Amino acid sequence: MFCPFCRHPDSRVIDSRTSDDGLSIRRRRQCPECGRRFSTTETASLNIIKRSGVVEPFSREKIVTGVRKACQGRPVTDSDLAMLAQKVEETIRQTGASQIDANDIGLAILPPLQKLDEVAYMRFASVYQGFSSLEDFEGAIAQLRREHASAADSAAAASAAERP
Repeated sequence: MFCPFCRHPDSRVIDSRTSDDGLSIRRRRQCPECGRRFSTTETASLNIIKRSGVVEPFSREKIVTGVRKACQGRPVTDSDLAMLAQKVEETIRQTGASQIDANDIGLAILPPLQKLDEVAYMRFASVYQGFSSLEDFEGAIAQLRREHASAADSAAAASAAERP
């Protein structure tokens, strides 16, 4: 790490602290040459491998932008989209990989988007999964209905078990 004041090629770490979100580390450094102190912020890099083979840095904003299109006209706020992007990033970072396929990001978007808004989920899934016929939509809707029925059955069973 070069000193930003005298350009000396070394520095000593005086203090390290994790950021509030746990995604970066703030370090206080001191230059052994000029003695001045400065701060750095370090983050683990996460790169996306696009279908074309191009590698680019991960961006929450790109997730928000892509999902926002599916949410047009739906009761979804910007803070909802920011939370969704954060959940997706956390899911991806939990894999421990430094590079991830763009396709895997789409897969990571689907579950939290389904919980957020099912219509937006269907819109996103139709583009992402390349729905090409009414049967594709019908199959996805049937899957959602099965999941709703299963969740309702589980909730009813839990409610019945709580009664004396």
